[in-house]
Amino acid sequence: MHFAGVDLAWGARNPTGLAVVDGDGHLVHTSAARTDAAVLATLRPYVQGDCLVAFDAPLVVTNRTGQRPAETMLNRDFRRFEAGAHPTNTGRPEFAMGPRAARLARELRLDMDSLSAAPRRAIEVYPHAATVALFRLPRTLKYKAKPGRSVDQLKSELLRLMDQVEGLAHAAVPLRVTGNADWLELRRQVSAAGSKSDLRRVEDPVDAVVCAYVALFATHYPTAVTIYGDLDTGYIVTPSLPADLAPAPRTRR
Repeated sequence: MHFAGVDLAWGARNPTGLAVVDGDGHLVHTSAARTDAAVLATLRPYVQGDCLVAFDAPLVVTNRTGQRPAETMLNRDFRRFEAGAHPTNTGRPEFAMGPRAARLARELRLDMDSLSAAPRRAIEVYPHAATVALFRLPRTLKYKAKPGRSVDQLKSELLRLMDQVEGLAHAAVPLRVTGNADWLELRRQVSAAGSKSDLRRVEDPVDAVVCAYVALFATHYPTAVTIYGDLDTGYIVTPSLPADLAPAPRTRR
C-alpha cells in the first residue's frame, strides 16, 4: 500500500508538492509539478493498488460564501496555535468550477469519503494543524514567506520542520526519510538557499511529505485522528490536538 501527499496549488500557475510513502513508512518519492497532467502522471504508478492520497486542498466545497463548517470547527481548536484554516467557498474563483483536488481524485478513481472502507481513497488534510498536533508545537513554524520574515528566519524554520519530520523515524508510526535521495536533495537546497524563491521551491514537497505521513498515521492510528466536518459539506482529517498542549503566549506587535 502507498500513502501519497499532495500539497496542491489552488491555481495552476503555482507548483504542487508531491510525496509518496510506502507501507513500511519509507519515503519513496518527492517532487513538484504544475499541471494536472503532471500530477496525475507522477501519482499513477503508486496508486494502482491500495492507497490513500492526502490532499492539502479542499475535496468538497458546497457553501457559496464564508467558510465551511469543517474550517469553523478546526479553527476553534487550532487558531490559538496560529494554525487556523483559510475560508473556502464557491464564490472564490478557484472553486467556481469545483475543487481541483476532487477532479484529480476522480481521475484517479479514488473514494473521497473519509469514513469509507474502500481500498483506494482520498482525504483532505491540513499540514499546519498536523504539525502542531504531531510535534506538540506551541505555534506553527514560520517557514511560509510573508512580509517581515527574512530569508534566514524562513530557512531556520523550514530546517526545524525537516528536523521534526526526520524525528518521526522514532515515532509509534514511523516515517523514514533520511535514506531517500530526494529528501537529502531537498535538505541540501534549503541549506544552500539564498532567496525566498529558493525556499519556496522546496517547501511544497516538504509539506507533501507531511501530508503523506498524515495518511499513514490515520491508517495505522485512527483513534488518534479527528475528522472535522463531513462528506456533505467538506471535511479535514488531522492528528488530534493533544488535550494538554498549550499555545504560545501572544506577543505584542
